[in-house]
Amino acid sequence: MSLVDSFRKKIYSGDNIVNLTDVRYLPRWTILLFDLVLLMFSIFITYFILSKLHIYTPQNFSSYFKYGTIIGINLIFMFLLRTFAGIIRHSTFVDLFKLLSASFFTLITLVIVNVLLFSFTKKTLLTTAFLGFYSVISFLLLFMFRLFVKEFFQIVRELKSSINKKRILILGIDEQAVAVAKTIIANHNLDFKVTGFLTKRTDSKRANLLGKPILLKNKFEKYSKEDLAIDGVVVIKDMMTKEEMNDWVNLFLEKDLNVFKAPSVEQMQDADSVKTIKNLQIEDLLNRKPIKIENDEIYSTHYQKSILITGGAGSIGSEIVRQVAQFSPSLIVILDQAETPLYEMELEMRASYPNINFKFVLADISNKHRLEPLFREYQFSMVYHAAAYKHVPLVEENPHEGILVNIFGSKNVAMLSSKYNVLRFVMISTDKAVNPTNVMGASKRAAELLIQSLQNVEGNTTKFITTRFGNVLGSNGSVIPHFKKQIENGGPVTITHPDIVRYFMTIPEACELVLQAATMGSGGEIYVFDMGKPVKILDLAKRMIKLSGLDLDTDIKIIFTGLRPGEKLFEELLSDGAKTLPTHHEKILISKDPCGEFSDIETLTNRITKAALRRDKVEVVQLLKIIVPEFKSNNSVYEALDK
Repeated sequence: MSLVDSFRKKIYSGDNIVNLTDVRYLPRWTILLFDLVLLMFSIFITYFILSKLHIYTPQNFSSYFKYGTIIGINLIFMFLLRTFAGIIRHSTFVDLFKLLSASFFTLITLVIVNVLLFSFTKKTLLTTAFLGFYSVISFLLLFMFRLFVKEFFQIVRELKSSINKKRILILGIDEQAVAVAKTIIANHNLDFKVTGFLTKRTDSKRANLLGKPILLKNKFEKYSKEDLAIDGVVVIKDMMTKEEMNDWVNLFLEKDLNVFKAPSVEQMQDADSVKTIKNLQIEDLLNRKPIKIENDEIYSTHYQKSILITGGAGSIGSEIVRQVAQFSPSLIVILDQAETPLYEMELEMRASYPNINFKFVLADISNKHRLEPLFREYQFSMVYHAAAYKHVPLVEENPHEGILVNIFGSKNVAMLSSKYNVLRFVMISTDKAVNPTNVMGASKRAAELLIQSLQNVEGNTTKFITTRFGNVLGSNGSVIPHFKKQIENGGPVTITHPDIVRYFMTIPEACELVLQAATMGSGGEIYVFDMGKPVKILDLAKRMIKLSGLDLDTDIKIIFTGLRPGEKLFEELLSDGAKTLPTHHEKILISKDPCGEFSDIETLTNRITKAALRRDKVEVVQLLKIIVPEFKSNNSVYEALDK
């Protein structure tokens, strides 16, 4: 849209506001007209300066001839070099060079014309002083005109884009912080306006960065949100430790400021990555330093091997699939009973790893006749057993279903692994299996006992390994996605008890532990993970509400619903009678839980499976309490069985 078209449209539409940033370009004839006026003005200024300096200007030719010659030659070179063809607001060094070249060639040509006229007529057209002053002045005016237009549009665009933008500080003053700030400032499509930098250093009291002030932490702490005149702070997660991040975030939340997370400098090289500047998530504060895994050993364990992953479409199972695929196995069989997640997993993996041989199997692990042909055909080297029912209230209400999957299903997969000489079998268990207070936890503990006892069966060559986890961030049905949905829907956020606490770990971290455990031990071990300090769920909910930019009680309320059947206030990673042994990983321990004979456990698991098939809930739970003597029901209808 040209300037004239813009005005015409505004006039006839009845809108008398012309948005200059909508004008796409100045027409070339308009630029040329401006340039012509500036050339004439340059002649006037030159004459004015020379008169003040008392420098004589000969009047050998008429003014029309002199002006016409000067301007005509200048316009010829401007046409040849197309100095008027570029979009002024986007002028570059190339445009500046064109102007300089046009002025230089004009000067040389006028000198030649001057010499030729003197040779033939003995009269000079212009003095050397005039030519020198004119060349410099005309170039400067043409250049200043373009610079003015460019800066004018820049200012107008910044003024327009700053309306309704979030005013932010950048946390840090190092190269990463400056790089992030530069990207935000340069990208007018972002909803942020950088107003300054924030640092805990004390050697930057009067310094500026990118023309923005640097605010020291001790002063920042004294100001209120209104005094600071900002809406939030952008942090770069990779720049600090978890402890430093938590300290800063606590300070920001106390002042009711939004906290935003920027991508790393490497990611900022991608033009689209800056769009990922978004609200800091609670997961960013709970993340811990990942386990350092030994990739060489893991690689050799999986390279060109046939791998089975049960529950491969679930939260843990799908991440195990992704990590195992990196080690170029010969085959990955992904088994799950959930049709839609399995199909979505197939689409993802075939797109991400087109060179890996996958097979996706829709099956239930409680159906041994469906499983055995897979073991017979593919001769698995490794089995990762992640399939399980894990939701405490649902399994408490349907204990027979939990038994058929968590115990009988695990038994099927484990015994087939032993029968077909699988090298290593790794089962994913849970901290709820320790001193269980619910059917789900007790069923997982029973599966642990069964898996451990299989290790010592005569003729077995499979190494049976168990890994025991706490809660996994972002897994299906976990508390954080649940809280996020409640906050998005305007609340309330529901918590069962104000004192309930839980351990947390990330999905990749959990799966790195699984892969590492697959390479360790001689079989029969239960590996537990040093998960740091437990997190109070009430504190977690409060921080999530604040990180969402909302006020507790005003925008979102928290209500307590009471402990659910089988739920306890805190989870444990070790049973009361267990001892631990260290491994070469400081974060991984071996739990020496007591284990019975396979024949005894098999007899009980056969009985409880028959009771589950009869859907006799009471008998199922009674037998489960025999298999797992430490299982004491809590807040459940099955508490009567403990008496």
